[in-house]
Amino acid sequence: MTKYVGSIDQGTTSSRFIIFDRKGTVIAVDQKEHEQIFPKPGWVEHNAIEIWRNTMSVVAGALKKAKLSASDLVSIGITNQRETSVLWDKKTGAPLHNAVVWMDTRTDQLVARYEKDGGKDRLREKTGLPLATYFSGLKLHWLLDNVPGARAKAEAGEVLFGNIDTWLVWNLTGGADGGIHITDVTNASRTQLMNLKTLEWDDEILKLFNIPRACLPTIRSSSEVYGEIKAAPLQGVPVAGILGDQQAALFGQACLNPGEAKNTYGTGCFMLMNTGEKLVPSTFGLLTTVGYKLGDKKAVYALEGSIAITGALVQWLRDNLGIIQTSPDVEALARTVEDNGDVYFVPAFSGLYAPHWKDSARGVIAGLTRFANKGHIARAALEASAYQVREVLDAMVKDSKVEIKELRTDGGMTVNELLMQFQSDILDVPVVRPKVIETTALGAAYAAGLAVGYWKSTNDIVENWGVDKRWHPAMSKAERTKLFTAWNKAVTRSLDWVD
Repeated sequence: MTKYVGSIDQGTTSSRFIIFDRKGTVIAVDQKEHEQIFPKPGWVEHNAIEIWRNTMSVVAGALKKAKLSASDLVSIGITNQRETSVLWDKKTGAPLHNAVVWMDTRTDQLVARYEKDGGKDRLREKTGLPLATYFSGLKLHWLLDNVPGARAKAEAGEVLFGNIDTWLVWNLTGGADGGIHITDVTNASRTQLMNLKTLEWDDEILKLFNIPRACLPTIRSSSEVYGEIKAAPLQGVPVAGILGDQQAALFGQACLNPGEAKNTYGTGCFMLMNTGEKLVPSTFGLLTTVGYKLGDKKAVYALEGSIAITGALVQWLRDNLGIIQTSPDVEALARTVEDNGDVYFVPAFSGLYAPHWKDSARGVIAGLTRFANKGHIARAALEASAYQVREVLDAMVKDSKVEIKELRTDGGMTVNELLMQFQSDILDVPVVRPKVIETTALGAAYAAGLAVGYWKSTNDIVENWGVDKRWHPAMSKAERTKLFTAWNKAVTRSLDWVD
């Protein structure tokens, strides 16, 4: 009887369940969007209960489409939006507050406070991360200080904290009735509370941020059997893989050797380069993070360039401006003009992430004249993703001292042919789209399948990976230089907008 692996892909805008076969082929998928909650400018929240319900809804939906049941699955993996923080009651399972989303900027004053003594990079040696609103640790600090009674309950071990992976595993494995409270090393590395060398919570940082250890999950590897699912319709299936979404994409893209890199185009853009068992500190604005850890093997590390807003900018054109009806319409609109008309869009809605790390930046559209129209705005929005990726790739080459020969891409925006060609042009390297672009979900499936012997080794991952399309640069050096210089000028206009 044919067996499969399931993958929960809980993202920033939607939850999906994807079922894969041994070749890494998608058998069935179901997807459901959840509400984006914006209580104040810069604040972004999700309803964790809605995410849990949607997750179980898409699990049932995909199983129904594939005409499969729990007995057909050998294991499931989980991949998740990282840094999005949930605090919930251990006895009731009720969240104490909406989940605080990774792009939320409410901790900006906390960041400024901790920067005063030691600067933005005071924790970088231990955590690989600069002080920024992005990471979970200060979000937890904010929740403990601003939700009535939360701190006392946390110190007493009555409330539990986690990124979305932790929240899902706890609910899947029983919730208030014996749910397992764990996270994996990749998610833990995004809290700014874990020491990258020891792969344990760091007592000095917990003391600095005033975080009670009692509310934190146990840190586990990315690929092992954590426990059995008790929730319908997956009863009895082992949860056996957890990877933060970008690390999952690195794994799913078969970037298993030092120097191999991938870029995921989702709500934001995230480029990761495998650096092997070596921790590579960044001096050019990147993050050092855990790539993955398979069972009791040594951790594999990565350099990461995180960009907050790429696909979310297209959604903004759709939802806030109404100049497109659906997200895929942006390509057709952008093709109505020959070029960007000297219009540049810097989408610093949540500040600028890598390599700038400027929380006080805000979005700007620069270069507008009476000539500019909505086609130019659409084109500038797409090009913004490519320029930001170029900034990150340049930093990655400087940090790693490895020239990138090609960029493996994945995520929803890779179906946009105009963007992919422009990306290759502005990078001056080939851009490759794999046959399976659901590499985030696939990476989590691989981790879960390896843990139970469904795939024998990572060699199976390499064999499954194949090219769908490759774009080659076709832009002159002079044009590339001119466009990127203008982009950098536009970026300077976005800086220090917030006092």
